[in-house]
Amino acid sequence: MANWDEIRKEWETSKVTLAALAEKHDVKLGTLKSRKSREKWSRDATKKKDATKTKRMQPKREEIEPVVESENLTEKQRLFCIHYIKYFNATKAYQKAYECAYSTAMVEGHRHLRNPKISVEIDRMKEEQTNGLKLGVRDILQKYIDIAFADITDFITFGTHEVVQKDEHTGELLTNEHGEPLTDYVTQIHLVDSERVDGTILTEVKEGRDGISVKLADKMKALEMLSKYFDLLSENDKKRLQEEKLKADAAKAMAEVERISKDTGDDIEEIIVVDEWSDSNE
Repeated sequence: MANWDEIRKEWETSKVTLAALAEKHDVKLGTLKSRKSREKWSRDATKKKDATKTKRMQPKREEIEPVVESENLTEKQRLFCIHYIKYFNATKAYQKAYECAYSTAMVEGHRHLRNPKISVEIDRMKEEQTNGLKLGVRDILQKYIDIAFADITDFITFGTHEVVQKDEHTGELLTNEHGEPLTDYVTQIHLVDSERVDGTILTEVKEGRDGISVKLADKMKALEMLSKYFDLLSENDKKRLQEEKLKADAAKAMAEVERISKDTGDDIEEIIVVDEWSDSNE
């Protein structure tokens, strides 16, 4: 009686033809072909098994954390380098390292980049990061944190200032009856310089007929994702997440109120947002 396990193994591990194999083991060629098709014999099977085994046996790569090697930097400067390598944003890196106001970080962050000692160390760290680039869970989580906590004022500045009125035809200054210049207050919006913002959380910046518009990554999706990994966040980020979630819920509720008021014609005097989400995560 034919040993089909042996016949299959011989065909899969050699270059023997089916006709020669049938003659050697004294089986009908048609039966051999049928068995091969039904059992899905494959000469690549052993190679695939070996490849799978090799892949599983590969050691897991360790996540590489940025390390400052220079001994000529202060502790704050070392923190600045580490945060800059994570975000490539001088303002944000300075804020995290020195825990200061955004306005201060905008100036001092770029001043730090011009410091030769800091610049050399950042270049070295960039090269090291490129050689061992690896995207870890914490990196992904941090990106969701950046999106969820982003504020439009990180990307634009706006305010009002006083301007002197001019005649639209002659360009001459307009004055009142006492000869004093007439003034108006105008609102101006300016985009923050691209080198000072985290462009990875912007999905669109365009200039149209009505001016320039900036679109941020989906904040609600980021908040939902962070709520799933609440336990992995720092205490400070947990608190900020709760605050952002309350703001988002309040904004959503107000939009619904406006829609209902518009549909019914009735004014709704008060709306209360309950922090149920916070309680569920304690």
